[in-house]
Amino acid sequence: MARVTALTPLGVAALSLLVEEPMHPYEMYQLLIARHEDRLVKVRPGTLYHAVGRLAEQGLVAATGTDRGGNRPERTTYTISAAGREAFTAWLQDMLAAPVNEYPSFPLAISEAYNLPADVVVELLDRRQRALREQLDFLLSGEERLKAKGVDRKYWIDVQYQQSTLQAEIAWIGGLQDQLRSGELPW
Repeated sequence: MARVTALTPLGVAALSLLVEEPMHPYEMYQLLIARHEDRLVKVRPGTLYHAVGRLAEQGLVAATGTDRGGNRPERTTYTISAAGREAFTAWLQDMLAAPVNEYPSFPLAISEAYNLPADVVVELLDRRQRALREQLDFLLSGEERLKAKGVDRKYWIDVQYQQSTLQAEIAWIGGLQDQLRSGELPW
């Protein structure tokens, strides 16, 4: 069996879809985009095909057939294997139980912000705030649409998690900007 640590985020997303039902990579891509999963994992058709290929090489998925519709290229349908279910479950349990430092870029940028004038930092953070608020508005409206459609909350708790993290970042940045504008934080 492949090591659980070898699973990429895109590989995990593919395995998750295959838990639902067998499908081909392009179908996976369409479903990930339709579900707005691209806000959680970087999704491109080519990289998804490669990710599924790696999962097949590791024995985590298996080809179940190939079909061709009209002038379209052949499409191989995959299903998750027992080893794939085991790897997916182990990865999920590990990630839910133990925090992992993913080294996001923003904390590094904020740690180096002193290299810029305070007024420039405030202006750049204003731009970031606008972008974060747009993301938050998108998630809030998405939540309303999901509720209106009657989608069980268990399928979109990630939306609420992202809302909370965005709200925390927006509040933190606002506080930092206030300190910079008032001079409370000497620059």
